[in-house]
Amino acid sequence: MTDSITVNAPAKINLGLKVFPRRADGYHDIKSIFTTVKLYDTLTVSLLDRENECIVECAEMKLPAENTFTMAYKAFCVLSGVKCGVHVDLVKRIPSGGGLGGGSSDASSFIQSIDRLCGTHLKASDLHQIAGLVGSDVFFFTHALLSGGRHDFTAVVEGRGEKVSQIKARCDYSVVLVFPNVCVSTREAYSWVDEEIVARGFSTEPSVEMEEEYRRPISLWRFKNVFTVPVSERHKEIAEAIAGLKDCGADFADMSGSGSTVFGLFTRKEQEDYAPAALNAVNSLSKRWQTVLA
Repeated sequence: MTDSITVNAPAKINLGLKVFPRRADGYHDIKSIFTTVKLYDTLTVSLLDRENECIVECAEMKLPAENTFTMAYKAFCVLSGVKCGVHVDLVKRIPSGGGLGGGSSDASSFIQSIDRLCGTHLKASDLHQIAGLVGSDVFFFTHALLSGGRHDFTAVVEGRGEKVSQIKARCDYSVVLVFPNVCVSTREAYSWVDEEIVARGFSTEPSVEMEEEYRRPISLWRFKNVFTVPVSERHKEIAEAIAGLKDCGADFADMSGSGSTVFGLFTRKEQEDYAPAALNAVNSLSKRWQTVLA
């Protein structure tokens, strides 16, 4: 049995995001297409010679004492009955609180790493149960890893995040991520959407089937993220980053999740590694914001 595992945990973007009124349990049902992108945190998970301990070290940021790793560790130990101690060395590249699911992806990769290290061989249903105790986006990343961990795993996600239906991923676009220097609280973003629902009512109009929309030419997409308007009204940099991507020729641009990361999709030909316009966008927008070709 190995005593150390190094894995890459991918980020995700949302293609369209609909939020339904708050449920009695405090959660919101959503509907969105999630797709992983080529931006990763790297975790090296090692066994310790002492029990019931989870130590996480990260040079890029200070983690709170209670974080997604410690939550996942406690849930794993309760479910599996094992007591092995673990150490995590985290290299953080996915911005925290950026709407890219970095913490959830880290947690999912961590859970499956300690499952391998401790030889517990948890079933998919067990991993799903742990995901529900850690965070809603963990469901998606758990499915992505169980599918083989492809960087282009794509799925329609519904419920509070637990309903994950994989669909065939497209490979005809490049992704440019822009990180406005803005911190958006997920809790606050949901409160703003709740205010919108109360003020304007919840739209019950039938929506276009998401997978059907996903298959259309990207320049014709009608995907909307319900968070984009209320969040960008309060943080103008987000609206400016979206406009900047469109000015650079993006076929589609929006905010991911509850923000603040903005992404642009640039259609490319099959023989191209990257769309030329995407490379130009990175060069242009990086003069103002941190920008990544993913």
